[in-house]
Amino acid sequence: MSDLEREVRAALASVEDPELHRPITDLGMVADVHAGRRGRVRVDIALTTSGCPMRERLRADVEAAARSVSGVRDVAVEFSTMSARQRAELGDRLRTESGKVRGALSIGSPAIYAVASGKGGVGKSTVTANLAVALARAGNKVGVLDADVWGPSMPLLFGTSRAPVVLGGAMMPVEAHGVRLMSTGFFVEGTQPLVWRGPMLHKAIQQFLDDVHWGDPDVLLVDLPPGTGDVSLSLLELVPDARVIVVTTPQTAARQVAERAGRMAADLGIAVAGVVENMSGFACDCGRHAPIFGSGGGDSLAEALGVPLLGRVPLDERLRESADAGVPVMASHPGTVSAVALRDVALSLPLSRPRRSLAGMSLPLSPV
Repeated sequence: MSDLEREVRAALASVEDPELHRPITDLGMVADVHAGRRGRVRVDIALTTSGCPMRERLRADVEAAARSVSGVRDVAVEFSTMSARQRAELGDRLRTESGKVRGALSIGSPAIYAVASGKGGVGKSTVTANLAVALARAGNKVGVLDADVWGPSMPLLFGTSRAPVVLGGAMMPVEAHGVRLMSTGFFVEGTQPLVWRGPMLHKAIQQFLDDVHWGDPDVLLVDLPPGTGDVSLSLLELVPDARVIVVTTPQTAARQVAERAGRMAADLGIAVAGVVENMSGFACDCGRHAPIFGSGGGDSLAEALGVPLLGRVPLDERLRESADAGVPVMASHPGTVSAVALRDVALSLPLSRPRRSLAGMSLPLSPV
């Protein structure tokens, strides 16, 4: 190997794989570096998958790194694909090195927030998506597990539907707007229904926690399905160090049903971090605040559960438009009233994992 080839290889250590966030030299992706005459350099990159969506970004980063080396005048980047054996070996390595999301409390484990609601239609998934973007924009590594298996919304809210890359037994989250995502919505076509019973749901949640290379996030947000069914029970039992955020609207009916989700968490010994009141009025052009869904539901729920009201998120046309466009409002219009309210909630969340509460652990799960 020539001196120039060695220098180019060293420079390529500064290039990270856009999905794995690790140097391509550490991942074994630099298949070959060849230096020819007059400073011409060819770099062969072995992609983890032939359909790599980040191919052009990787090409640009490799070219820039190679051109930074003195004596390099021209760079050609060629792509190949890892063999099945190479992919399996890399997947095994990533699974070994990645910190576990569930299990014993350990230093470096992520803070986990499960976002729950008693009923659908209160904007729980929209709240989850925007809290995630707000936390990511504050400099945190953030993952979102879309555990709403029957109505997965994260692919729509983040505007991405491509299937995750699988390396051996490790699944790579799909990244969008700085957030790493995993959802059953990535594995079904369009509006195809997902008809699974309890044991299959439990296994799917286990796999999403254990077999996804989350990349040691600072915080993991889990979008629970509405209500108190199998998925919510499985998730909270598998991740007992999670904290629950309960989302409601001001409406009395929504507040009463949401209390059930909070009490389910308490019965399992899971801490409830607080309540978010969504759709808390609409600011009319005339300047009058219109309480379309009533008022006081968030305060009443927080008082009933003995937890703080984390914030009130007003109705906002930009919030709805952004969700429909597949861009969270925190990314598209961070200055709107809804985005500011969501950002304030996100920045109020502690990002250290709590010691697990033993309260209620000896009790059977009460019907709610």
